[in-house]
Amino acid sequence: MKFWRKPLDSDEIEVTIGEIHIIKDRCKGCAFCVEYCPKDVLELSDEFNVKGYHPPYVKNPDQCLFCKLCETICPEFAIWVTEKPKEEKKVES
Repeated sequence: MKFWRKPLDSDEIEVTIGEIHIIKDRCKGCAFCVEYCPKDVLELSDEFNVKGYHPPYVKNPDQCLFCKLCETICPEFAIWVTEKPKEEKKVES
């Protein structure tokens, strides 16, 4: 996406990256998490779980914004998001 201007404080804001965890056998394949993800991080897999449904998998892990929308919308509580630890900035001497 190309913006027509750059926000004045964009260099001061750190974007939080999330790490998605999925309990595949709890998923019932409703695909709410896939459909409502704002960054298309998730996608339904071709494999089946023990219930016979296609659980999601993380397609683009670096695109997760830690919004927790997938966690909130999942009716089976099969998905949750944790914040990835921030990498230490290398200090150049």
